[in-house]
Amino acid sequence: MIKPLALKEGDRVAVIAPAGPPDREHLIQGKRVLEEMGLDVVIGRHVFDIEEDLAAVDRKRLTDLYEAFCDPTIRGIFCANGGFGTAKIADMIDYEKIQSNPKIFWGYSDITYLLNAIQKSSEMVTFHGPMVASDLNDEQRTMETECSFSSLFTREFMTYDSHKSSLNTLAHGTGEGKLVGGNLTLLTNGLGTPYQVDSNGAILLIEEVAEPAFLVDLKLTHLKQAGVFDEVQGVVLGNFQVDSDEELKLRKVLKNFFASSPFPVVENFPFGHCQPNYGVPLDVNVKLTTSPPKLVIDSGVM
Repeated sequence: MIKPLALKEGDRVAVIAPAGPPDREHLIQGKRVLEEMGLDVVIGRHVFDIEEDLAAVDRKRLTDLYEAFCDPTIRGIFCANGGFGTAKIADMIDYEKIQSNPKIFWGYSDITYLLNAIQKSSEMVTFHGPMVASDLNDEQRTMETECSFSSLFTREFMTYDSHKSSLNTLAHGTGEGKLVGGNLTLLTNGLGTPYQVDSNGAILLIEEVAEPAFLVDLKLTHLKQAGVFDEVQGVVLGNFQVDSDEELKLRKVLKNFFASSPFPVVENFPFGHCQPNYGVPLDVNVKLTTSPPKLVIDSGVM
């Protein structure tokens, strides 16, 4: 697995929007945050483009992706926000071109599809983390979210435990493997495709946003019946962002689904559609323990 180079002050990074145009003011605010980290930020040419022709939209999104990866002055690529449609461009990507230009690729939500596609097809570490417009704007941003970008500037491992969030164990044990996963809907959508998440010997990260409990149960069952949980070494549940009416139902679904798991399962990690939203590298080595609940993650950069 290829790790990109760590960032340093003065490095040039790009912001692109493969899942749809962001709010302009929120992007400006998020760009300012990256600049305060010492980065030189450029915005993709088509980030704000809105087209009725969906094929044209896909081509423009792909153009921004290629320009960011192939520009030798760009050291990292951050997605502006989530949305929809990244699955459509996965088949259009020249993954050898991506592999020849390894660099940080960072996002989540609908970007999950590209994280897994690039990870599998280019053999490159990708990053599940907060996005520039949706997470770094003045309304949403927290200091903890902002600080999670520091992992891109160092080669140190990361530790997530109850000091960061009140964690709850659904199944006890210890597991070690590579960290994979992301948004539950996108993981389910990838089943049966070349970009299906490779959970064999892995710690699987799952997060979701505003899905009713019955759909979460349905999608988890779909993953189970597709064999995704057969060889996992552990499961890390992030934030699910449900309203109060669904919270109790969701807790029951997750408890019932994972109660008899032969691998460790811990919930309430602050990853996903939440604040704080911590960034983590995918396809690096991790260790999950439950006494106490803790996830130790290798660095994603070299």
